[in-house]
Amino acid sequence: MNPVKYYTSDPWLQPFTGIIEERIKKCSLREKQLMGTGTLCDFAMGHFYYGLHRNDKGWTFREWAPNATDIYLIGDFNGWKEKSEYRMESVNPVGEWEIHLPADAMHHRDLFKLSVHWKGGKGERMPSYANRLVQDDRTKIFSPQVWEPAEPYKWQTTDFRSPDTAPVVYEAHVGMATELEKPGTYHEFADNVLPFIIRAGYNTIQLMAIQEHPFYGSFGYHVSNFFAASSRFGTPEELKELIDKAHGSGIRVIMDLIHSHSVKNVIEGLGMFDGTPGQYFHTDHRRNHWAWDSLCFDYGKDKVIHFLLSNCRYWLEEYKFDGFRFDGITSMIYYDHGLEKNFTSYNDYFDGNQDEDALVYIYLANKMIHTFRPGAITIAEEMSGMPGLAASTARKGYGFDYRLSMGVPDFWIKLIKEIPDENWDTGNLIHELTQRRPEEKIISYCESHDQALVGDKTLIFRMLDAEMYTGMTKAHHSFAMDRGIALHKMIRLITFGTAGGGYLNFMGNEFGHPEWIDFPREGNNWSYKYARRQWHLVENKDLKYTYLAEFDRKMVNLHKEFRLLDDLFINRIYENNNDKVLAFMRGGLLFIFNFHPSTSFTDYGIPIAGKFRIILDTDDPDFGGYDRMDRNVTYMSIRKSQRYNISLPLYLYLYLPSRTALVLKSEVIKRATDI
Repeated sequence: MNPVKYYTSDPWLQPFTGIIEERIKKCSLREKQLMGTGTLCDFAMGHFYYGLHRNDKGWTFREWAPNATDIYLIGDFNGWKEKSEYRMESVNPVGEWEIHLPADAMHHRDLFKLSVHWKGGKGERMPSYANRLVQDDRTKIFSPQVWEPAEPYKWQTTDFRSPDTAPVVYEAHVGMATELEKPGTYHEFADNVLPFIIRAGYNTIQLMAIQEHPFYGSFGYHVSNFFAASSRFGTPEELKELIDKAHGSGIRVIMDLIHSHSVKNVIEGLGMFDGTPGQYFHTDHRRNHWAWDSLCFDYGKDKVIHFLLSNCRYWLEEYKFDGFRFDGITSMIYYDHGLEKNFTSYNDYFDGNQDEDALVYIYLANKMIHTFRPGAITIAEEMSGMPGLAASTARKGYGFDYRLSMGVPDFWIKLIKEIPDENWDTGNLIHELTQRRPEEKIISYCESHDQALVGDKTLIFRMLDAEMYTGMTKAHHSFAMDRGIALHKMIRLITFGTAGGGYLNFMGNEFGHPEWIDFPREGNNWSYKYARRQWHLVENKDLKYTYLAEFDRKMVNLHKEFRLLDDLFINRIYENNNDKVLAFMRGGLLFIFNFHPSTSFTDYGIPIAGKFRIILDTDDPDFGGYDRMDRNVTYMSIRKSQRYNISLPLYLYLYLPSRTALVLKSEVIKRATDI
C-alpha cells in the first residue's frame, strides 16, 4: 500500500498540485539517472575513490580537476618541490587525475598540498576530499596532513541504535565548551561536558563547527574542507572517541552539515580549484552569496551532487554520526535566498523563485541518508515553511525528519524586547507555539545561538541586563531579578511542552549563561575570554544558575519519564487573556500557566475532569521559587456546587501564583464516585 501523498488533504495546496508533482518527478528522474544499476548509497562513495588512500602496494591519490593541465603532490616528503615522481597523470577526458606511490613515498603526519597548473597560471590547492588539515601556529597557514595511524580507532560501542524517541537536543560548540581561554578539545568535551549533558537528561548532542573552516569566528559556517574534522579541537580519533562515549551513554550525536555554501578562500577552499570558477559553483550572478560573502554550489551538476552526497555518507560511515542538522536550507532553495522576504502566501513557494536543482539535491540527500542509516535523523534549518520539506520521500516530500521552528525564538525575543509581559496575549502565544504544517515535525527552541553573539542578547540577559553581574547570588532579590528568573523557566516550559516533535537548547542557555559570545578577532585583541562557557557558575551552589539548571533537568525529565514529545497531540483546555492563564494537555500531563505579573488566583477553575498530582512546579524552591503550592496533595476535579449534580461541568480548582507554571500528572480514577 502506497503512503498517502502529504499534499492530498491540504486544500491550500490543491492549486499547486501540478507543480508539486512535477518537482517530485524531477527528483525521481534525477535519482534514476545518477543511480544507474546501483543505489544512491553506491553512488555516494566518492570518498573511497578520490583523495589519498593507503593500500597494500603503497599510496593512491586521485583528484577531479577538469581544467588542470598538470598536478603535482608537494610536501614534506619532497621538499615542497614539483618533482616528476610526484606528478599525477590525467586518466580520462572528464578531468580525473591519479598517482600511485610506493609506501615510503610519504608517511603519517606529513604535510602536503597540490600544485595545480592550468592554461595561464597555477596555484597551491587543498585536495577536495582532504580528511585532515592542520594550521601552523605561527604562519596560520593550513596544510593537508597525511593521516594514517598504525592502528585505526577501535570502536567500543559497535551496536549503537539511536533512541527511538523524539530528540531533545543539546547544541554545542566543542571549541567554546571549555572554561579556559583557548579552544576546547574533543577530549575535554568528552571528559567534562558529556557527563554534564548526560546528567541534564538530553538524548541528542548537536555538534557545531566540525567541518574544517579557516576563520574560527565564523562559528563553523564558512567551510573550506568538507571531509575534514576541524583539527583545532584534536585528532580524528579523539572525535571518534567523543562520539563513542556518547553512544555508550545512549546519546545520539548529530552534526551541523554545511552544504548551502562554501568559503570564498582560494587556497583553502574549492572556489578556483582548477583555475576556473565554475567547477563546483555557479558562474553567473548566483555565484556569490551577497549576505554571507561565500560561494553558492551549482546543484544541477552531477559532480557537485556526487561530492555532497558522498560527504553525507562519509560522516555517517567514518565517524558514526547519527544524522545532520542541515544549515541554510532556505538559502539553498530560493534564488533570492529567502532574504528580506516575508512568506505570507502559498504562492511564495511556487512562483518560480525556487531553485529546483537544490530541492532535488535535498530529496536525494535525505533518501540516501535514511537508506544508508535507517536510524539517522535529519533536521532542516528552514524559515520559509516550504510545504513538504519535512514530509518523507515516500509521501512525496523532501525527506527531512524535522524542521527547526525558527519562528519560535524570533517570537520570544520580539515579546521580550517590545511588549511588557503584562500585555502578552496568551491566545496569540499558544497559537504561535503550536502552529505547524500537518505533515511535519518541528524542533522547538526558545533562543538560537545567534542571540548569544555580540550585538544581541540571550533572553535572560535581555531581561536582567546588568543585574546578572550583581544579583545572581541566592540571597539577592529584586523585582527585575525575580521577574527574569520566573519568566526564564516559564518560557522554557511552555516551549518544551508545546514542541511539535523535538526540543533544542544551546549549551549554557539552560542555566542562563551570562554575557555574549565573541570569538577571537582583531577588535578584541584576539581574546578567548568570551568564546568559552563558564561552567563554574552552575557548579557554585550559592548562585541562582543552579536553580535554572535544576529546573531544566526536571523539565527534560518529563520526556525521559513520560515520552512527552512523542505524543504530538496538544489539547488546548483553557485560555483567558484577561487573567493571563492558559492550560493544555499533552501525553497525559496537564500544563497550566499563569503569566499574570502580579495576580495570584485562589481556587481557579480549569475545565477538566480527573485526578491530578503536581510533578513540576516552577515555584519550587529548588528552582528559585517561593514555594507557594502544596505539591504533596492530590487534586481532584469537582463541580462548582451541588457536587453530585451531573448536569454541572467539572473543574480542577487550584491556587495559581503569579508568574508560575504547573505540570500535573493525571491519576487513574478507580470509582465513579471519586468525582
